[in-house]
Amino acid sequence: MTKKVGLIIGSTRPTRISPSIARWLQAQVAQPELAVDLLDLATINLPFLNEPAMPADHHYEHASTQQWSALVQSYDAFILLFPQYNWGYPAPLKNALDTLYQEWLGKPVSLVSYGGHGGFQAALGMQLVVRGLKMPLLTNNLQISLQKSWFNADGQFTDVDLALAPYAAEARQLGAELRHKLA
Repeated sequence: MTKKVGLIIGSTRPTRISPSIARWLQAQVAQPELAVDLLDLATINLPFLNEPAMPADHHYEHASTQQWSALVQSYDAFILLFPQYNWGYPAPLKNALDTLYQEWLGKPVSLVSYGGHGGFQAALGMQLVVRGLKMPLLTNNLQISLQKSWFNADGQFTDVDLALAPYAAEARQLGAELRHKLA
């Protein structure tokens, strides 16, 4: 039976590079018995913490929260992809996590951060968040260090496959770990 992994794109900036990284990562991690779907927070209608009740109560009044809850429940594990912003993670990703609670419990998660120095500080902060959500952190968590030479004048990858090639083996190991963990 095929297991489902949700790869959440945590940046919503108009000039973001995360969709390119996400498609590359999806291709590296996916396997015949492991489907990896891209969940782009830029296209998911998720207002900022607008529910009157605490997420742990699981009483959702708004259709946007109910839809997000159903989507998250449909996955067996998650990969969170996010850049480092001022040593932290993006607010839309934190909002997406904080909007729910029970839906995340026990679901394995990998953190894939990127930035000038791999997004280490953002990943460190996110580790505390997923621990609070009772999500088991996988051992394979990529930290992608960006180099200016990888990008064109518009700030987009000139060749994402070439740029991220040094991370391919680690990404494939993540796929193998997910397959083993979800078997």
